[in-house]
Amino acid sequence: MPELSFTRAGSGPPLVLVHGYLGGSSMWAAQLAHFSPTRDVICPDLAGFGASNALEAPESIEGHAHAVLDLLDRLAVDRFDLLGHSMGGMVVQEMVRLAPERIGKLVLYGTGPRGVMPGRFETIAQSRDRLLRDGVPDTARRIAATWFRQGESAEGFALCLSLGQQAREQAAIASLKAWENWDGRPALGAIASPTLVLWGSRDRSYDWTQPEALWRGIPGADLAVVPGCAHNVHMEKPDLFNRLVADFLYAVDL
Repeated sequence: MPELSFTRAGSGPPLVLVHGYLGGSSMWAAQLAHFSPTRDVICPDLAGFGASNALEAPESIEGHAHAVLDLLDRLAVDRFDLLGHSMGGMVVQEMVRLAPERIGKLVLYGTGPRGVMPGRFETIAQSRDRLLRDGVPDTARRIAATWFRQGESAEGFALCLSLGQQAREQAAIASLKAWENWDGRPALGAIASPTLVLWGSRDRSYDWTQPEALWRGIPGADLAVVPGCAHNVHMEKPDLFNRLVADFLYAVDL
């Protein structure tokens, strides 16, 4: 399998950050800066996206999960804490299912346990039709605007637009197919890693039913709802996001 590109900085216990649809590792710049003084932060670019856009993307969430695990094998990273955003949240749920012994703490952020998401701003079929009609650049602009309360005027929009427009059309379409064929709900009860579910209260990609299903379905999961944020909390309120994640990662269970 071709090797994923990645961004890495810092030293200490490994922390792996997995981006979502039409994203890339450079979306984690604020988290890389915050956590790298104390953690070995590894941010993969999923196949077909970001710096891995030359790679053909798998048509399954499990395929993406295997690719990230293979990357970590190549880097000799055996055990790690894990955070996944949006589609990346689906990917990390599959990573936990495939290799539960390797995951320490788990953060499921702006995501849910279903690939076919009720309440999404548009159906997967509509996304596919519009993608084929409009192309990746216009699709990236339209979708990235939904990730921020301020739409295209948001500070992080330009970066997200640039990343989205780098994505292969094959990867954009393959990912939609992967969502249609994935359902993580049956595996939730088996997740033993301490888990934080984090969600922005104005998220248009995943409505409340999705993080709620994670929170209620994973034994002992914690929940953080960030008010006044849409899908990209880590870019809209990076300091608060980083504090919430750090508090969870560094907490000692009594």
